[in-house]
Amino acid sequence: MIEIGSEGLTAVVNPQGAELWSLKDAEGRELMTDADPAFWTGRAPLLFPIVGRLMDDKYRIDGKEYALPQHGFARRQPFALIDQAPDRAVFRLIDNAETRAAYPFAFALEAAFSLRGATLAMDITVTNTGNADMPASFGFHPAFAWPLPYGAAKDAHRILFAEAEPGRLAAIVRGGWMDADGWDSPVEGRELRLHDALFERDALVWDPVRSQSLAYGAPDAPQLLCDFPDTPALGLWMKPGARYLCIEPWHGIADPFGFAGEIWDKPLMQRYAPGQSRTFSMRVTLRG
Repeated sequence: MIEIGSEGLTAVVNPQGAELWSLKDAEGRELMTDADPAFWTGRAPLLFPIVGRLMDDKYRIDGKEYALPQHGFARRQPFALIDQAPDRAVFRLIDNAETRAAYPFAFALEAAFSLRGATLAMDITVTNTGNADMPASFGFHPAFAWPLPYGAAKDAHRILFAEAEPGRLAAIVRGGWMDADGWDSPVEGRELRLHDALFERDALVWDPVRSQSLAYGAPDAPQLLCDFPDTPALGLWMKPGARYLCIEPWHGIADPFGFAGEIWDKPLMQRYAPGQSRTFSMRVTLRG
């Protein structure tokens, strides 16, 4: 485990998957999931090279078919620690024999974590290191404590979006695939009041989401401000009864139910030219 710190926060990252395992405030209070195995043991997996689930867990490219698990393989791969300072750590995954069997592309996935004051910055850079165009999606999946450790009841917590979010939500149906015509948004103006029943049908998915930031917490207590400028879709997810809320900015999404096209036609799939890089950023600030 790699620990970094600032005057306001301490973070711990597991090189397995370059996964954020802990984020604590200056008093040592945990801001992330308790990872109760009765619900979900994940903490903050990095979703690459796909987000969500493929139809039949398979995709097609250039007349060939490959299998990939939900959310891809990065979360199950060991990353190398390539740079470390008291307030910063950088990890890198490059293609290997195991990844190429499921995803025949040369790539580098670099995950930088840094702390400054009360802000955690996560910057994930995808690079095509091969000589052919590469399809890839990326998503964040951090699970924060619900309730946060500041005394407010669970049902006092809310999401306050930067913009009004009136559009219909996409639905996750039939084992993890997408139905773009889902259900009416539960957001009232900019506010989503949180309760377990919201998630009885699985995640809430905005595709697209208007906002590039949101605040999470109880109105009269410290909150987490999440900024996500590079991701046009957003998922919120938990398992009813659990003590976490996943706030998931995505540049990618699960296959529509029945999808049978090539991976290039998958919604929100990006095409990387040889040598091309893109960086996806998420900032988490403890405020109040």
